[in-house]
Amino acid sequence: MKKFLVLSMMILSAVGFSQKLTESQKFWINLEKHCGKSYEGTVTQGGKEGDGFTGKKLVMQVLSCEPNRIRIPFYVGDDKCRTWVLFKNEEQILRLKHDHRHEDGTEDKVTQYGGENSNHGFENLQMFPADKETAQRISYASTNLWWITLDEKTFTYNLRRIGSDRLFTATFDLTKPVEFNEKPWGWKE
Repeated sequence: MKKFLVLSMMILSAVGFSQKLTESQKFWINLEKHCGKSYEGTVTQGGKEGDGFTGKKLVMQVLSCEPNRIRIPFYVGDDKCRTWVLFKNEEQILRLKHDHRHEDGTEDKVTQYGGENSNHGFENLQMFPADKETAQRISYASTNLWWITLDEKTFTYNLRRIGSDRLFTATFDLTKPVEFNEKPWGWKE
């Protein structure tokens, strides 16, 4: 029996089962577990009356999970213009982009901005400092830092503009999926 266990471990090791996952891979896998589900949330930091978010129904929908792209529409009341798009490359570096659309599906003037994590982050936290493309498109966003936290109970989307008092956090309860059958403006499979 002992020889069988040793041989089995050697075989598993040889075929790569002992290979460790990076923190960003673990994060990605945990996020994929929510594919097809929707969750309600609230503004938990930075909100104030009249900001366009506070007091409105917030829903995140993990609508599409592909091998290298996860799309998460973020609905604010009846506004269906926002989708968070996460990409991963071969090195397991993650990128966050914001896809903003008009009701007719055309891209907003301010869209496709975001950042790339500079390392593998943590299993439950990925940070995305603004990238060059964002700085060129939207100069005031060049100091933006976005981060997402993910654990068994919550998903948070966060924005901090370094050098200012701008801070925004939306927190979603992952313990209570909600029925939600909407699609964001301009959605294409």
